[in-house]
Amino acid sequence: MVDDKRNPLSEINTAYQTRAPRHVLAQDVVLTERTHRQISECIALLRFHRTIYDEWDFAAVDHQGSTAIVNFFGPPGTGKTLAAEALAGELEMSFLPLTIGDLESSLKGQMSKNLQKAFRRAREEQAVLFFDEADALLGRRISVSQGIDSDMNATRNTMMTELSAHEGLVIFATNYARDYDDAIKSRITHQVTFELPDEAARLRLWDRFIVEKIPLAVPRAELLAQAAAGSPGLSGRDILNCTRRALPRMLLDAERAEMPPRLDFSHIEAAIAQLRLGTGGSGQAAKPKAAAGEETTIAGHLLGLQ
Repeated sequence: MVDDKRNPLSEINTAYQTRAPRHVLAQDVVLTERTHRQISECIALLRFHRTIYDEWDFAAVDHQGSTAIVNFFGPPGTGKTLAAEALAGELEMSFLPLTIGDLESSLKGQMSKNLQKAFRRAREEQAVLFFDEADALLGRRISVSQGIDSDMNATRNTMMTELSAHEGLVIFATNYARDYDDAIKSRITHQVTFELPDEAARLRLWDRFIVEKIPLAVPRAELLAQAAAGSPGLSGRDILNCTRRALPRMLLDAERAEMPPRLDFSHIEAAIAQLRLGTGGSGQAAKPKAAAGEETTIAGHLLGLQ
């Protein structure tokens, strides 16, 4: 007879792998001042957890204080996934990223089991558990009309059970936070709003993507100021895509003119125009938008732990 006594982690060794974060917040992520402040509050809660919950005995009134559940909300391309990994790097924790596709299964009831395995993996390795495009997983429960609806409802129930019992950091990321089930919303301890970058943030993004070895036709400060002023409404992903477009354009122009390649604002401007026509990018740059500070967004706040 075959001995079927398995290590409970053996089933998930290949399914949900944690990894060492490749980024840290201070070095690799450009955020608006408001988003940076909100993430700093999350870090403070984790850094001072022992003081707040053990030394001050706040655990006596907050029985779920061992879990920080953070929701990153904002338009595509604004750095939610990058910031989640960088937050893990800042905390010197491993990182376990998941999407609904990683949990789905053709077997009835398997999604809930997969979710339990993911939480178990995060606990065993003390990893930051990150759910990208979380609205697909955390939406409002629906009337059961077929098997997949029943499985999804069961998975959402499992999520709430796991969140209640988990000890660690869980991050959700979504473009559609309003679609979350109300029971999930009530468990979120921090809301962090990711905005389209304002001009100051765009300047830092262009400075990051136009790396030092790229030859320039004008002084660097002048080119960066032109690029930042000329790119309202672009996300960080859009700015990266524009840089990708501008560099080969610069090289082609130089080749045709039989001149050394030099990047100037005309190359960047053409790349921005192409992006706005909808031929690429995140879709956020189809038309100019107001600066992030002028937009009405969901304010990030600390719930119950002021």
